[in-house]
Amino acid sequence: MSIRTVPDLGPATQLRLPESAERTLANGLTVIAVSRPSVPLVEARLRAPFADTHLARSSVLAQTLLSGTEGKSTVDIAIELQKIGGGLNASNDPDRLLVSGNALAPELPRLLELLGEVLTGASYPEKEVETERERLADRIRVALTQPSHLARVALLKRMYGDHPYAVQTPEADEVLDVRSDGLRELHAERVHPNGATLVLVGEFGPEQALDAAEQQLSGWNGAGGPVELPPVPALEPGPLRLLHREGSVQSSLRLAFAAVPRTHPDHAALQLANLVFGGYFSSRWVENIREDKGYTYSPHSVVEHSAAGSALVLSADVSTEVTAPSVLETWYELGRIASLPVSEDELEQARQYALGTLQLALATQSGVAGLASSLAGFGLRLEWLAEHRRRLAEATRADVYAAASRYLAPARGITVVVGDAEQVEQPLGVLTTVERA
Repeated sequence: MSIRTVPDLGPATQLRLPESAERTLANGLTVIAVSRPSVPLVEARLRAPFADTHLARSSVLAQTLLSGTEGKSTVDIAIELQKIGGGLNASNDPDRLLVSGNALAPELPRLLELLGEVLTGASYPEKEVETERERLADRIRVALTQPSHLARVALLKRMYGDHPYAVQTPEADEVLDVRSDGLRELHAERVHPNGATLVLVGEFGPEQALDAAEQQLSGWNGAGGPVELPPVPALEPGPLRLLHREGSVQSSLRLAFAAVPRTHPDHAALQLANLVFGGYFSSRWVENIREDKGYTYSPHSVVEHSAAGSALVLSADVSTEVTAPSVLETWYELGRIASLPVSEDELEQARQYALGTLQLALATQSGVAGLASSLAGFGLRLEWLAEHRRRLAEATRADVYAAASRYLAPARGITVVVGDAEQVEQPLGVLTTVERA
């Protein structure tokens, strides 16, 4: 059988940003309208700052925001959305409340009208709240049996200490204690347009979409303001933290390093360094512990951006018997990229991948809406992508080496392992100091 040669990578195409317009309403809501007439649909993303330390309340609020208003039940809302070929859903994280929706393009005014009705008049009926809080509590109980969730919980606590980011999943019992009156109070206090951003993407003229948003959402109460979280604490390297999971046949490895925000001059070079290390399938880490040694199926590293700080997080699940070797090989690859420049071929492949993912992010209306909303949460607009593309295209081997040395050196990170401590503690102790969580 003949071996086929992989063709050379072609030149990256220029980034074409869609037409857009922006307007800040009198109530403080910023609306960004992006014209993308490929299909007769519209996507909406409302991002409202919502840092709330009472996780149980804010989590149930997101689950029940669309459960009814004074004039409509949850079924009525669902029927109205079906009539316009669309839907709405809500979610939350430590930084924001996100309401996502879509509809047929001509029905944008009606979608915004329904959104406005929910934002100004969500009633949180007790029966609906009871149902949703029980579902959420059940999901939390199930998550607590999953090693990947336990590893994430342990990593966040190790990274952030007493910062609000350290705990991002409420206790099931706390969720069950949430009541409708508490949700209505929280909504009145915190669900405000001041500092919020609405992104609309679809088959429309941008000014037409802005007018529709102003007409339907100008009555949303703008009296409140966003609550800002303090900056995350500096990451403090120390002993490997081991969380015992009796009888586990796998160990979950999690490592974290301090990273930089998107606006930092090192951001593009760090993104490329991370790709070469472990950020995509052709990376060194994947080649080492997956392809070469077969320790794991899907190791991955990614830069996570939050309002209060950024971090680079590594994840891998490995068989118990190769826990210590996997940690050793991970540290080896980190040390290698932090102490030696990457090759020109590695850099170019990572560069092409990074540039290609920018193009893919703009390939669908949903992708554009999600990206524009995420960037807006950090005070950026789609135009930032052109500058980021330029930095990716111009980053040199020296730039990538400098970023890797600055951020990926093993001594700068923290390591958390969730597994059977009776089997893995001694081998890990040969490599480094181990402390039980």
